[in-house]
Amino acid sequence: MAFEDYQTKESVVVVYTGEGKGKTSGSVGLMARALGNRWNVAFIQFIKYWGVGEHAFIRDIMPLYGDQLYFFKGGKGFYDAGDISEANVTPDQHKAAALETYGQALQCATNGEYRLVICDEINNAVHDGLLPLSKLRELIDKRAPGTSLCLTGRNFPKSLESRADIVTNMTKVKHHFDDKFLANKGIDF
Repeated sequence: MAFEDYQTKESVVVVYTGEGKGKTSGSVGLMARALGNRWNVAFIQFIKYWGVGEHAFIRDIMPLYGDQLYFFKGGKGFYDAGDISEANVTPDQHKAAALETYGQALQCATNGEYRLVICDEINNAVHDGLLPLSKLRELIDKRAPGTSLCLTGRNFPKSLESRADIVTNMTKVKHHFDDKFLANKGIDF
């Protein structure tokens, strides 16, 4: 098929999933590309409430972009993750935070104001039972015409792959965490 036979889509659903690193990093790169094309972007964070590099970066660039960039940091941290789970946060508090964050994501995806809505770690929230699968399906299906979605996190549901346009599975080949080394600031968070 010749290049001129290809078409463009008004919007797409991009998924970054898998056990390997790079899902959030990929979404930040996508945000940079969209902002560089003068799109309005919403970055909605579902899990990481603590200070991580991408949050500081987004906070620092927000004044440059004004109303073109919206950031919402929701979630209560790692859920059901053994020793690294957040202390003193109940499952009900995790679920309530996920639902509040979902409300922000749905509003941004359906109001037609944003060309790109990034839902970082939403796949984890669904997999961990903090959000029902139906909410993720609703987000995809009800997004405004012209609004693209980027959905990140491990364990994107196989049942929704047909609703996505681009699915990238980040595959871990090796990670120093497996050798009992902690995450490195600036590299891992």
